[in-house]
Amino acid sequence: MKALAVGLFKNYGITTTVQKAKELRRFAEPLITLAKQDNMSNRRRAFAALRDKDAVKKLFAEIAPANKDRPGGYTRVLKVGPRLGDNALLARMELVGLGEIKIEEE
Repeated sequence: MKALAVGLFKNYGITTTVQKAKELRRFAEPLITLAKQDNMSNRRRAFAALRDKDAVKKLFAEIAPANKDRPGGYTRVLKVGPRLGDNALLARMELVGLGEIKIEEE
């Protein structure tokens, strides 16, 4: 979960299986709530959970201020379709307001 959360915070979105995305939501959303109050204690708690300085900096500098008025629901899970190799259902998990992807219409 740490690696998935770091990828989510650094890139504002990741593609993974639906089950992992739903579990990642339970791990990442409390960290965003924690980052809304920027103090040393909360930064240390976030670093203890993530173990990545760049992800913690981005979490406190960009992600938390963008979600300061939002009471919850910081992430969204969009189902993409089955993976070719093992037919596992894939999903795109992104941060609301930051990680929207633009889908080109043909």
